[in-house]
Amino acid sequence: MTKVKNPLLQDSVRPNWIDYNGHMTDSAYAVVFSIAVDKLMNEIGIDEDFREKEKYSIFTLETHLCYLKEAHKGQNLYVNIQLLDYDFKRMHVFFTMKNDAGDSLATSEQMLMGMNMEDGRSAPFPDVIMTNIRELYDSQANLERPKEAGRKIGIRKK
Repeated sequence: MTKVKNPLLQDSVRPNWIDYNGHMTDSAYAVVFSIAVDKLMNEIGIDEDFREKEKYSIFTLETHLCYLKEAHKGQNLYVNIQLLDYDFKRMHVFFTMKNDAGDSLATSEQMLMGMNMEDGRSAPFPDVIMTNIRELYDSQANLERPKEAGRKIGIRKK
């Protein structure tokens, strides 16, 4: 049984993540969400031992990051996950980064794909992993879809 809970990840803004504007640099937001993907992999059973033994991992195919509020040095960060959808080899996930006050600082919508590391090709989730993904999805069935999910980028024409 999967035990993925929110927050999935707890961290704090590290000094080397601060940019010339005095807040967390845009690339550091991406780093935090990448760490969250690693944490998710571990939580659903794709840990280091599993990757080595099964020659199986997850790759990020696409990401859409939205910056909502500034984060500052030393500030606590909490990353929640919502599994929006999945199939036999992909997961559509939505991460929300928050601060101590519960304010949303950023979101990252991602498409993740299971990969056979021996041949470098996409591959179905192993049964035990699929069970954990299904359980995560079912445990979140009552959650509303985030308003930022599925957003397009572009300049609105008047």
